[in-house]
Amino acid sequence: MVGSGYDDETITNAALAARDGDRAAATTFVELTQRHVHRFLGHLADVRDVEDLAQETYLRAMSGLRGFAARSSARTWLLSIARRVAADHVRTASRRPRTTRLDDRESDAETATARVAGGFEDAVVLQHLLAGLDRDRREAFVATQVLGLSYADAAEVCDCPIGTIRSRVARAREDLVTALNDDRDAGHGRTAT
Repeated sequence: MVGSGYDDETITNAALAARDGDRAAATTFVELTQRHVHRFLGHLADVRDVEDLAQETYLRAMSGLRGFAARSSARTWLLSIARRVAADHVRTASRRPRTTRLDDRESDAETATARVAGGFEDAVVLQHLLAGLDRDRREAFVATQVLGLSYADAAEVCDCPIGTIRSRVARAREDLVTALNDDRDAGHGRTAT
């Protein structure tokens, strides 16, 4: 079952109908998958870039629908496109010099404060911990543990064998436990001023 209440078969059928020219089905396909695409990209790239990356993902998917043969679910196929879009973005961004305006930093601080104040403490902590993971481990962990993909589907999204996904998820769990314990230890060592 997909978190939106629709299963992979429904999503795949919408993609196949969209491939055959049904515009309403294309809209349905996007509506049924956009939450998953945004969540996945949110863990792979800077949060400020997620909307642009999601749009690029759907542009590539819609232009590639003719080649979609439903050998896997449409959601798995779409997330593999999102993964490539995020990887392309990271590669491109690493070639450009990074500039940050003071206004951006202040805005980031305000956004982070609003999230915490709004009851999103756990999401902020999870995002921080996931950001510390190796990219391959983060992709595997997010695909299986956050998005709920099967190991087989995650292997297809990440373009590697199932055993590699299992290993990456196990190592990601170990890394997360270590990071969480380190954060707790650092918190116990503080003194009030």
